Formats: sequence, structure tokens, C-alpha cells
Amino acid sequence: MSLFRNVVFVAALVGLLSGLFLTLMQGAVTVPLILQAETFESGGEPAADTALAVPGPAGGHDHAEEEEDGWMPSDGFERYLYTGIANVLAGIGFALLLISASEAFGGLKGWRNGLHWGLAGFLVFSLVPGIGLAPELPGMPAAELFPRQVWWTATAAATAAALALLVFSRSPVLAAVALVLLVAPHLVGPPQPESHETLVPADVHQRFVAGVFATSLVFWATIGVLAALIRPRFRAGEDHLPETSARVPA
Repeated sequence: MSLFRNVVFVAALVGLLSGLFLTLMQGAVTVPLILQAETFESGGEPAADTALAVPGPAGGHDHAEEEEDGWMPSDGFERYLYTGIANVLAGIGFALLLISASEAFGGLKGWRNGLHWGLAGFLVFSLVPGIGLAPELPGMPAAELFPRQVWWTATAAATAAALALLVFSRSPVLAAVALVLLVAPHLVGPPQPESHETLVPADVHQRFVAGVFATSLVFWATIGVLAALIRPRFRAGEDHLPETSARVPA
């Protein structure tokens, strides 16, 4: 019980810090591009439905969902507040996944090891799914939300399984299986919109995608490093999991 309690507490602390840091980065990097894109969407004036890019299955801005929801927080402090809350909750969830997975393979062993786990999280939850479903700006067409979420989830799961096989297995057969898992979702391909026409300039979208990936990379690296620095302080008196023979990433 003490192990579970400590893992949850560390994940909450790491998620709080990394989520707030992500919100600050978004305010400096991606929010100006969102506001710029909204001028093309609304014919010159920023729309009232500004949204920040949070790493996750939606992959960006979804207008159909907003129209169904009806209510949106007002611009300024209220929007940043709700975005910060969403980022903190996402950070807690991702930190819990990272710490739990690392505990199953012997625990985090130093900040470099935590950084490697964070980079793995970036690959699984951001970069590899983002190759097929790039983050979207307001005014850009997108396929239906549910099929995109299904494809994103399947791609993240396949990528995680592939990385586990490549890192923790020495079998060439399993390595070949890992490569198949990595490429299979992209051979199937993500859902596509009926049209790709948009008024948003290509260079604005390219800068936005680069900004989302950059902030997500720092976000995940922060989660991994903070988890590796904080987790050892809460190990005393725990009921540890049985030792595993798997090889932990260096």
C-alpha cells in the first residue's frame, strides 16, 4: 500500500510542476500562432474559441466538438486557468503511467534514466502519432473526432509495445515484430478529412506543429527527470515489487 500511495503522490507532484511549465511554454510558443490562425478563420478578428494545444489524442483544435459543447471559457485569465488545469491533469496521468511502467522494470535509476523514460513517452504519445495526425490550428479541416482518437490510441499502444520489445528483449524475432508494430498504423493510415483546403498559411501551420512537438518534448523530458529526482525520496519502508529480469534502459 505504501508503494501505491508514494507512486500516486510523486505522480501528482510531477504532474503539477510539468503541467504548469507546459502552460507557460504554450503561452510563449503556440498561443500566438493559434491567435494568428483565428484571424484567417474569422475574417480578421480572433475568434472567441481559442484553444491551446495539449498533447493527446485529439491532436489539436476540434470545431465540431466545440459547437456541440456550446460553452467555452472567456479569453484571458479564465482560458489560461482552464488550460493550466487540463495540462496539470494530463501531466499527472502521464507521470503516473511513466512511474508505474518504470517501477515494473526496476524503478528509475538517476536523472539520465528518467530522461530516457521521458523521451520514450514523447515518442509514444506525441511524435509517432503526430506523424499521422499533426496538431491542427483553428480553421483547418479535420476528420471525425472518434476515428482519430481510435487511430491515435492504437498507434500509441503499438509504439509502446514496440519500444518495450526493442529495449527489453534481445530476440531478433521480437525486434522484427517491434518494427512491424511501429510501421503498421502508418500503413493503415489515419482518418482524413473530405477536403484539405484551408485559409491558414502553410508556414503558420508548420511553425505550430514544430512548436507543439518542441513543447511536448520538453514536457515529457521534465516529467521523466522530475520523476527520477523525486521518486527515490519516497522509497523508504515500501513494499517493493518483485525484482524483474528485464533490462532497464541505461
